[in-house]
Amino acid sequence: MQINGATALVTGANRGLGRSFAVELLRRGATVYAAARRPELVDIPGVRAVRLDITDAAQVDAAAEIAGDVDLLINNAADTAGGNLITGDPRAIRSVMDTNYHGTLAVIRAFAPVLARNGGGAILNVLSAAAWTTVDGNAAYAASKSAEWGLTNNVRMELAGQGTHVAALIPGLIGTQTLFDFAEQQGIELPEGAVIDPADLVSVALDGLEAGEVEIFDSLGRKAKEYLSGPPTSFPFAV
Repeated sequence: MQINGATALVTGANRGLGRSFAVELLRRGATVYAAARRPELVDIPGVRAVRLDITDAAQVDAAAEIAGDVDLLINNAADTAGGNLITGDPRAIRSVMDTNYHGTLAVIRAFAPVLARNGGGAILNVLSAAAWTTVDGNAAYAASKSAEWGLTNNVRMELAGQGTHVAALIPGLIGTQTLFDFAEQQGIELPEGAVIDPADLVSVALDGLEAGEVEIFDSLGRKAKEYLSGPPTSFPFAV
């Protein structure tokens, strides 16, 4: 996928990793729709802000109408606060799955015909090394990312015939405020050297897309996949 000249839509683009995606896509010569539940918070000159709550079917359909020239879809929006599966609030657990799995799928379903009309293009789903591990304190998030990994692999198969490249970005620990707040709340000491800056991760992701990779990793994400051949592992772990 050639980024220069592409037209991209990034979900959850008002802050954190999504904002970094929008900024770097612009820098590399793409046209960018920055989608967010509160588009008034999008503060990136040169993007077109679009209202999008990925759990709202009407907003998803409207975004696909507005951004009818998209050939790159980046599914970044996520709910990160479900808690543990046994002791957590069932409503929070459902919200995490509704957003990370059902919301991502809804956006893909809405934009698949758009991508087909525009030559196939590409989809990048932002997953997590938590998909392959257990996360005490937020097992709901880990489970939702496991489901999203399965979703990614299956829509890759289903959309291959229309020429759409489907890739997964699988990072370990992204240096966002969300991560730092969670680590502090849970008393987790983040492994030295394991946290990647969002801007650095975006560069890795877009380079991987341009190279045609189907799974794109940082160092911790790659190690998490290696651990799949052994017994279940708790996250985070040493680099």
